Amino acid sequence: MRKETLQEFTEYAERFARDHGEPGTLSQRHLERLVAGRGPNGKPLGKPRPATARLLERIFGMSIDVLLAPYVPDDDQAELDTNEQEFRARLRTSARVDAGVIDVLRQQLNLIRRLDRQLGARTVQAEVAAKVQQTTELMQHSTMPSTRAELAALLCELCTLAGWQALDRAQMATSWRYYEQAKTAARESGDTSFEAHAMAEQAFVLIDMGETREAAELLAHIRSNARRHVPRILMAWLAAACGEAYAAENRRGAALRAFDEADAFLNSQPQESPCPYVALDTVHLARWRGHALARLGAIEAIAVLKDALKHLDPSFTRAEASLRADLAIAMSQNNMAKGARRHRKRANALAVEVGSQRQQRRLDALVQG
Repeated sequence: MRKETLQEFTEYAERFARDHGEPGTLSQRHLERLVAGRGPNGKPLGKPRPATARLLERIFGMSIDVLLAPYVPDDDQAELDTNEQEFRARLRTSARVDAGVIDVLRQQLNLIRRLDRQLGARTVQAEVAAKVQQTTELMQHSTMPSTRAELAALLCELCTLAGWQALDRAQMATSWRYYEQAKTAARESGDTSFEAHAMAEQAFVLIDMGETREAAELLAHIRSNARRHVPRILMAWLAAACGEAYAAENRRGAALRAFDEADAFLNSQPQESPCPYVALDTVHLARWRGHALARLGAIEAIAVLKDALKHLDPSFTRAEASLRADLAIAMSQNNMAKGARRHRKRANALAVEVGSQRQQRRLDALVQG
């Protein structure tokens, strides 16, 4: 279920069609008729145009015939459950989930992550949404607690990825809902690390909406509760997240202390498998610190960001767009107009390529400022 208003869905469908090269269109009035199943004269509504049907099929991952099937209220559902074939089939499918299936699903997630960081949410957002739905169904119909826990952990990571993609696409409400789903899945997984990570990522929705005080308070609370219960690399990530929130509040001292703590956690960690996944090493932490310094208007941001750019893995396209946007902002603040224009131009090109509305908004604000 998308849980959107008709207007929100038509806006999403328009963006989806544009991003995926689909010619189909869907107005709110047309959507209202599809939902009602009736035309303006009260007569049954036929199938939509092929282009519109294809657009809806791509968004939901199912045929137009299924999408337009009459809604059956819960009170009448028992009539369709007499043979229980569909329900039993789902139970049997979930019963076949074993360690090998879990491993394949995780491999798929890792491949999607690679595509996401290099090509952006424009390319794989719909795929992630489909994986969220697939994993949700497998978990909900699984009867073995151990299997449910593993699927819940996987679902949490899929939802946090979907939440971050939606945030990058400036879809705040959608992002928030994915993080709510991630937190629910995290609790079922039984691993506090997943819940801490999902809650912390959700705080970035607040930061992007200007609710910085609430974000800083939430992140400080998460850090306090997570201490001694999560891997050190996640503690480093949480400290850096706090640092960004403090910088957004213009609390320079608190921000820099948080980044120093993140650095200490990162350097003290043994070789461990991060669980949940976080993309954090010395280069990414330096990039993150540079972002906070640019927020604070500090001239030292330029040197930190330039060094991070020099060592950044080129497959992190969206990260490069963000880093160059930070450089453009920092240089503009320090009267380095030529360098600011160069990095702004490159950042904007990358942001357009990966469909990052988040970075485009930052760059637009820089131009207007």
